[in-house]
Amino acid sequence: MERGSSKHGPRVDEQMSREVSGLVQGPGTGGSRVDEARVPEPAGEDQPEPTTAPAGELRTGAPKGMSSEDVERRSRLGRFITMTALPGDREALIANARDNDAPADIIAELERLPEGTRYQTVSEVWAALGHKNETTRW
Repeated sequence: MERGSSKHGPRVDEQMSREVSGLVQGPGTGGSRVDEARVPEPAGEDQPEPTTAPAGELRTGAPKGMSSEDVERRSRLGRFITMTALPGDREALIANARDNDAPADIIAELERLPEGTRYQTVSEVWAALGHKNETTRW
């Protein structure tokens, strides 16, 4: 027994099947889920490109005492220092950052750390490099 609609013929069934194939099977089958009318047009010649940070700030709600740029830079530093390196001294932090494929600028920053000091957190490392951390709220 062939399955089909009893309300219309096989030709209409086939046409309806093609119309929804992109929704059912995804974009890899030739159809696309994106309606061309919904794709945004590029900015005009005299218009600025759209940005996720229209006011220049990368994130809202930066902690008191830090700019959003400081937060992003400290976060970037923290991505290359894993928790297994803390607490750790200058050499352990540099070795850990190298193991995590840190870029040259991060390694250069860590090489500026004074020797003989153990750091408990990334915030302590950040402060030892001469940057400001957030201020404590009371």
